[in-house]
Amino acid sequence: MQGGDEHRTMDKLIIRGGRRLHGEVAISGAKNAALPELCAALLTAEPVRFSNVPRLQDVSTTLKLLRNMGAVAERSESRPDEVTIDAGPVSSPEAPYDLVKTMRASILVLGPLLARFGEATVSLPGGCAIGSRPVDQHIKGLQAMGAQISVEHGYIIAKAPKASGGLRGARITTDMVTVTGTENLLMAATLADGETVLENAAQEPEIPDLAEMLISMGAKIEGHGSSKIRIQGVAQLHAPRGGHRVVPDRIEAGTFLCAVAAAGGEVLLKHARADHLDAVIDKLREAGVRIEAGSDWIRVASDGKLKAVGFRTSEYPAFPTDMQAQFMALDCIAEGTARVTETIFENRFMHVDELVRLGAKIEVDGHTAIVTGVPQLSGATVMATDLRASASLVIAGLVASGETLVDRIYHLDRGYDQMETKLRALGADIERVK
Repeated sequence: MQGGDEHRTMDKLIIRGGRRLHGEVAISGAKNAALPELCAALLTAEPVRFSNVPRLQDVSTTLKLLRNMGAVAERSESRPDEVTIDAGPVSSPEAPYDLVKTMRASILVLGPLLARFGEATVSLPGGCAIGSRPVDQHIKGLQAMGAQISVEHGYIIAKAPKASGGLRGARITTDMVTVTGTENLLMAATLADGETVLENAAQEPEIPDLAEMLISMGAKIEGHGSSKIRIQGVAQLHAPRGGHRVVPDRIEAGTFLCAVAAAGGEVLLKHARADHLDAVIDKLREAGVRIEAGSDWIRVASDGKLKAVGFRTSEYPAFPTDMQAQFMALDCIAEGTARVTETIFENRFMHVDELVRLGAKIEVDGHTAIVTGVPQLSGATVMATDLRASASLVIAGLVASGETLVDRIYHLDRGYDQMETKLRALGADIERVK
């Protein structure tokens, strides 16, 4: 979905279930790596070239946000996965509400703007229905680095004037593991004066990918990928020689693994990292799915006869909350009963009511859903409520008898690069209608 095409917000997907999936599919770059990395281009005045950037609504919004500040941000015509950002001409270190409201990740400009320009005005984010994700950890960390921050009229106003020394290194322990918080503080610390230590840092694969990009720009970072990251501030950063290639999207890969597991068939996932999906792959094998993997591919085969598998979401490397809905769709048609416990977000069971419309048997008790497998789901009209919920409805539609209509798929377009095109190439009967 390109450039905020409003008419596409009303698109729907029609799925006629019952077809097995066969062939191969290329996994796109990770949304959750691309967004912070595009924002990291603000840390240098030199043009930064990216490859393997997914074509998603959130990426388009980020490019629009960067342009709004004065950056030149362009996607290549001939190679749509290539993006170049030149933040040299940035004149206005501000992220306005009308752009930030559609996407929570906009908060990721706060650290880089403050580090390079000594000031930033960023709207408090909106953009997601799955619970409050507090930005107070970002603010607390930047304050520890010497920033003066106030929140006025819905905006975070941050100052760390270069004249009075700018940001300074600090030891920061966040109250909770926060991915965007870790990324924001990591980016800010690269240009701070002295050493910053981030304790209780998030360990998701997208963070080492961001750190490697920053290192290729001249940053001094160690411990990324662990819960303790050390950053020695440097005076300036430059564009990475040869550009930066975004790491493959582990959640997109996991979603396709679940789709093949549920629908049956055999598919090769190209450009996929199995080592980023250990917890999900273990659970799929437990369910009776056959999986082989190499360094950049995963092959999945299933006869569609699955055993119910319970799981509990938690921070990486445990089972990811972003795969909970998709795996639940698979448990809906598996033999037996599974307990699914969500520990990360408070209202992340909104897909349950929609799955029940398709004939699933699910009871929710607080943070736990009890899923009892049924022999067959049946098609109905359902509505996507958030990004991963919409993926679970697509998976359920692939196995339901008759026709499933998934409404509000603009949620899907925020995080999946041409999902219906990829599924159709594997043999699914799926089409997008206006």
